[in-house]
Amino acid sequence: MKKTVSILLLAAVVGACSPNTPTETPYKDQAEQMFDRVWDLYRVPSHKLFSEYYPNSYRADLTYFNDSTRQSQEVSYLWPMSGVYSSAVLMATINPEKYSCYVDSMAMAVEKYYDTQRTPFGYQAYPTEFGKVDRYYDDNGLVGIDYIDSYKVTGNPHYLEKAKQVLTFILSGWDESYEGGVSWLEGVKDQKPACSNGKAMVLALKLYEATGDNYYLETGKKFYNWIDKYLKDPDRNVVWNSWSTTKEAIVPDLYTYNTGTLLQAAVALYRATNDQTYLDNAKALAEGSYNVFVKTMDDGTPYIADLPWFNLVLFRGYHDLYNETGDSKYVDAIISSLDYAMQHATDTAGLIYHDWTGSTDESRKPKWLLDAACIPEFLARAAIIKGEK
Repeated sequence: MKKTVSILLLAAVVGACSPNTPTETPYKDQAEQMFDRVWDLYRVPSHKLFSEYYPNSYRADLTYFNDSTRQSQEVSYLWPMSGVYSSAVLMATINPEKYSCYVDSMAMAVEKYYDTQRTPFGYQAYPTEFGKVDRYYDDNGLVGIDYIDSYKVTGNPHYLEKAKQVLTFILSGWDESYEGGVSWLEGVKDQKPACSNGKAMVLALKLYEATGDNYYLETGKKFYNWIDKYLKDPDRNVVWNSWSTTKEAIVPDLYTYNTGTLLQAAVALYRATNDQTYLDNAKALAEGSYNVFVKTMDDGTPYIADLPWFNLVLFRGYHDLYNETGDSKYVDAIISSLDYAMQHATDTAGLIYHDWTGSTDESRKPKWLLDAACIPEFLARAAIIKGEK
């Protein structure tokens, strides 16, 4: 049975959150400042959600959906909002006393996207109060990951059950054509992308870590083996975008987050099985992605020309690998790029540019929630890696 957090209790907890808690370390301090800034600038109090852009009067065409004619509205779609949720979880990891209440608040926020009119229940791209819209398997994977990570931070069993329910929804989209995998959009089977399958894979393996239930380990392996066979470039050790079922061919576009999820899974499988092959695969993916994606500016600073949030997912994989090997090569490249962006690519509101190199002037450009919401998590991970937690 679905449980909900008491609104009155949550209001009391959120009211106890202090925005001016003193910090002891540079990255942690920056993470707290940036999280509070995102919350202040993007929050839409009337809906207890967030705007797609800042300033929130800006209405851009949203081209990242199957229906690319939609415009942003008063509140954001699920994907960028999930970036706020993920950051809240990481902030609670480094400062649970202050930020655990935000985890509960974000859990309430994400439930506004929960569609119980279609079965199995799942999360749609826009809050249900605004009508019926599409349900994406990758979006649901993000929600599931946020919930299982929330369980790890808070111990709330309700969050564990929600994560299990999300995986059930995603698996409803699994079909055996081309040996398995799920599509991007519920009911549309034109492609099997790395994003949907990768998020489900990571979710399943996190559920195994939390429960010890072998079902989740085998489910994670099933997704891992499918991506490894169909979507991994064996020469460069990076992950292609998708398998087109209509063309029966690879769609070879490269985005950092797709390699990041397979890297995360390889490390998780190594931890679960102690099979050296998985750790070797993780190392190969890290080096492959570094060689393909990481460039350098004239002063030698590394950068990656992809969506900041995509790069965050790769950073998660690098972070997990660092925890196993102690080799800081990959995480250091991301942190150096982050340092540069914080110093050279920030507007007057204190928000980071989409282009971390600062080579184009984005000072007057509206800032997308997804680009802003991921920054606190970058900084929180840097704090953890540098021993500031």
